[in-house]
Amino acid sequence: MKLSNIDRQILAIAIPAIVTNITTPLLGLMDVAITGHLGRAEYIAAIAVGGNIFNMLYWIFSFLRSGSSGLTSQAYGAGDCRGYSCVLYRSLIVATFIGLCILLFSKPIVDVFVAWMGIGGDTVVFTRRYFNILVWGAPAFLCTYSVSGWLIGMQDSRGAMWMSLLINVINICASMALVLLAGMKIEGVALGTLIAQWSGVLIGCGLVARRHRLESVSMSDLLERIELGRFFRVSRDLFFRTVCLVAVTLWFTRVGAAQGTLMLAANTLLMQFFLFFSYFTDGFAYAGEALGGRYVGERDAEKFRQTVVRLMMWGGAVAVVFVSVYAFAGELILRLLSNEETVVAKACEFLPWIVVMPLAGFAAFVYDGVYIGATGTGYLLGSMILSSMVFFGCYMLLFGVFGNDGLWVAFLLYLATRGVYLGWRRGKLVKN
Repeated sequence: MKLSNIDRQILAIAIPAIVTNITTPLLGLMDVAITGHLGRAEYIAAIAVGGNIFNMLYWIFSFLRSGSSGLTSQAYGAGDCRGYSCVLYRSLIVATFIGLCILLFSKPIVDVFVAWMGIGGDTVVFTRRYFNILVWGAPAFLCTYSVSGWLIGMQDSRGAMWMSLLINVINICASMALVLLAGMKIEGVALGTLIAQWSGVLIGCGLVARRHRLESVSMSDLLERIELGRFFRVSRDLFFRTVCLVAVTLWFTRVGAAQGTLMLAANTLLMQFFLFFSYFTDGFAYAGEALGGRYVGERDAEKFRQTVVRLMMWGGAVAVVFVSVYAFAGELILRLLSNEETVVAKACEFLPWIVVMPLAGFAAFVYDGVYIGATGTGYLLGSMILSSMVFFGCYMLLFGVFGNDGLWVAFLLYLATRGVYLGWRRGKLVKN
């Protein structure tokens, strides 16, 4: 098949982003593997709980990455060096401020999460030790969000990929050295991750300085009223969108847990299928952020339309591949994920929903990237509010009658609603 110029541009951004998405979860697996040799199950539990705390906490502030990407790509398309320089500096300042606030309120944050998760005994002690060390990396981690989004906006997903890979390598090496060579316990795992996070800031700044040209900007440039207002409008919309997304995810997990350990375990395995699919589809969403924003900045409506069409074709092709794989190898994948026969058998009961999930969800992922690139974040927030209402409404109607099947139907309709709504508003976005 002959690739068009737009296809090549899409793949040049999407493939490094997919590599980054796939390799990042390996870091969590390595932390679990290291703590798994410390001799106590409480260490593994503490890593799991502590990791969930930071994942949830940082997920809420993911607008630092996506907001930076959209605004930067538009300035890049317009050839506005001062504009995309200001985006980076503003985002880094906001990221540092939020990170310092997390540090300041770290004790009530960990208290709330520990109480909410209902853990006890030594697991609480180890979780607090892990959290109290790693929380010092909050400013660094959030700044890498800003740098990663900025690099994608500059059409440089390779730079973002190398930053992520180097952070992961440093994390693994530092954690193994501190635990296996220096004899530290869970503190060594946390300290290794902390070292990697601060190293990531230096790596990111080095990549920016080496690969791109920045202009010196004044405080008056950073505080320019219209651009500053636009930055915070985009950030606000993406923040509340993420809050809705987190609410749906937490409720899905909570309902699974309320049905017992077996159902929770089965849903957790099935959710891995969704996550793995998202790693690939998000790569094309990142391409939508970079290229969509670029053509908005260039005011080239025709290339913007062509890019959206090709992105949807690539997203649909990926969805078809995953449907085929899940249909023919779903049970095999479940058995690779777990050797607990009862859990696998229970998960197989709901596997048909997983098979159709890529078709229900690919448009939502691809359009998310396009709308972020075009900074149509108000539409994104509207789609998330509507789809969240669909999820909770369908859950209330279906769960009492169909049980866990009803929960999965509600989740698939939530994904489909996002894609349909954003597809419906696409004409308005292009016109604007």
